[in-house]
Amino acid sequence: MNKTAPHILNASTNLLGFCLVILTSLKITKFNHHSYLDEFAVGAIFCLSISCILSFLAIKSTKEKTSNILENIADILFFVALLCIILSVLIVSIDVV
Repeated sequence: MNKTAPHILNASTNLLGFCLVILTSLKITKFNHHSYLDEFAVGAIFCLSISCILSFLAIKSTKEKTSNILENIADILFFVALLCIILSVLIVSIDVV
């Protein structure tokens, strides 16, 4: 199996920073009371945080089976976080237009 845990860890940490910037800017502008944007951002932050932890553990695991399970779960959570980010972008796009 092709190891993707390092790529998941790298992408998750980058997107985690992006989501934290989104959440911080929503709190500063007090825009969070008007939409579900902050809920999707928090969902993405949660999924990306767990994805980072699991992909790191998959990299450090010495057992191949455990590493594959952790990597698969991290991959699924990463995909869910991407969906949350896409929904956030759609909400921003609808509000801007």
